[in-house]
Amino acid sequence: MKKILLSLAVLATGAAVQAQEQPFAFKQGDILLEGSLQANTQDDRAETIKRSNFNFTPKAGYFVSDKFAVGLGLNIGASNIEDYNDVNTNYNEARLSTVGFEVFGRYYIADMKRFQPYAELGIGYDSTKRETITVTDDVTVNTELPKYNDFGVNATLGFNYFVTPKIAVNFALSNLIGFNSGKSDAPNSKATTDFHANINNFNNFFDTATFGLTFKL
Repeated sequence: MKKILLSLAVLATGAAVQAQEQPFAFKQGDILLEGSLQANTQDDRAETIKRSNFNFTPKAGYFVSDKFAVGLGLNIGASNIEDYNDVNTNYNEARLSTVGFEVFGRYYIADMKRFQPYAELGIGYDSTKRETITVTDDVTVNTELPKYNDFGVNATLGFNYFVTPKIAVNFALSNLIGFNSGKSDAPNSKATTDFHANINNFNNFFDTATFGLTFKL
């Protein structure tokens, strides 16, 4: 029995040492898989308004060098706003659903073992479907609004913290600096453009950052 326990202890020690010896940094030829999931619901009973949001942003990248990766990301989102003052005689709901994609380039600034900071530039396109539901005196009216399409170029700063050599927690300050142009499909609609620099994100890190998981293959 003692020999078995000793053998198990030696194996466990060897596995721990081997894990510590494995590098955390990415290298050329590695594949990055990453995803962030956000969901929240807010119900204001005093105003009889309920808001809910959902957003899922998976991405995959390939390392063309030890520090630089290129890849593709998706953006899947939905949001609802309900005014439920009286669901039979006075009810209003607005629904938004978004599908988009992004191509990105990510550069890892420094190799700090488990801590791997990076800068990222992404070019993306989103299309949002809009719908309203109105109930008045038991009569329900569904109205589909013109889609809204958005094109953007945005810069992100973030870092991966590796809990194992293959799995990391990702922290990102998205859209720190960027340009966006959007336009509705409605007839005669005009495009709106926006240039932003959200430097204040650094002052409210945990309120503005997105969190997710990163896998190294």
